[in-house]
Amino acid sequence: MALFAFEAVRQSGEPVSAQVEAATEAEAVERVREQGLILLKIQTAASAAIASHQKKSGTFGRLFASRKITRDQIVSFTRDLANLIGAGLPLDRAFELLVGLADTGPQAALLQDLRDRVRGGKALSQALAEHPKHFDRLYVNMVRAGEASGTLGPVLARISEFQERSAELRSSVQSALLYPIVLVGVAVVAVLTMIFFVVPKFEATFRQFGKALPPATENLLALSHWLRDDGWMLLIGVAALVILVRGRLRTPQGQLNWHRRKLTLPVMGDLFSKIEVARFARTLGTLLGNGVSLLPALTIVKDTVENRALAGSLDGVLARLKAGQGFARPLMETGLYPKLAVHMVAVGEETGRLDSMLIKVADVYDQEVNTALKRALGLLEPVLILTLAVVVGGIIFSLMSALLGLTEFNV
Repeated sequence: MALFAFEAVRQSGEPVSAQVEAATEAEAVERVREQGLILLKIQTAASAAIASHQKKSGTFGRLFASRKITRDQIVSFTRDLANLIGAGLPLDRAFELLVGLADTGPQAALLQDLRDRVRGGKALSQALAEHPKHFDRLYVNMVRAGEASGTLGPVLARISEFQERSAELRSSVQSALLYPIVLVGVAVVAVLTMIFFVVPKFEATFRQFGKALPPATENLLALSHWLRDDGWMLLIGVAALVILVRGRLRTPQGQLNWHRRKLTLPVMGDLFSKIEVARFARTLGTLLGNGVSLLPALTIVKDTVENRALAGSLDGVLARLKAGQGFARPLMETGLYPKLAVHMVAVGEETGRLDSMLIKVADVYDQEVNTALKRALGLLEPVLILTLAVVVGGIIFSLMSALLGLTEFNV
């Protein structure tokens, strides 16, 4: 049996912080709910103790505390607000409780502002719209649809689920790319260490003999000299190139050209395409499932698609949709969306279940992204390792060939 700490709310609105003993977290959740409590947060007692210690760590802890509201905090706020409203608490009372449970000052300030605006007579969607940094158009429009249909609690729960699935996809991509980035970093450090520190020591030994060195060794020594004496020129060149590329990517045409190329890159292009399709399908399906009609939903989604090539292709789809030509066929004719996804959309359109079919498309492509990541990394890792081996092996060969030549001469 394990001990779990939880935060919950009674039906009267009174907050509760306590502990419960159970074999698993699921069993602990069930025991809390059996007490008639609205569960907000649950974790092992050990994790809760660590979090409490960090919270009370004084000036040192506050010095390093985040002064920004994180994406995770917005997800947590959405989930907790959905639970409280679903349990029948008034909106202002729910905000009052969430302010007291806020982890950081900025989060509490945001919740207080939302509470005050709601108390002042504004709808929740209007209050959220006045904080565009934290709540985008997708979030605000879904809340507005929930208010109009009287299903704000379920809509917030669906937004929370959408955010969590999007965060999972983002996390899986970042985790998968972490190892290659670390490997490249280690390789660069290893090579530079050899060039700047190891090679000069061997050079002093070689010069004592005053004999001609193999071409490979001479080239290595020349490279070492150039990097130590004039390497700053390389840094300036790289910095200038980065500034030039970033400036180019800030222009609409440059960004559009780069985003088109991203979709056609070997191996990685397929991965980028699937990530965008999964996000597009989940966003559109979530909007449709919350009562937003297809035309305004697609207009909102167009602004949330990160790839400008895919977003631009939706202009033609929107125009043909307005003309009554359907959704799936114009989407297919853009040539940028996978055929499987478009065929699934067509089936959903024909059966009147477009929202659920889009969510299914997103689930399929989330899985495809994981598979594509594994495949891409399966190709990338041996290439990186082989490249590192060739570079380091070349340096060692250049040094050893000179040493062996000097040894043979002495013998």
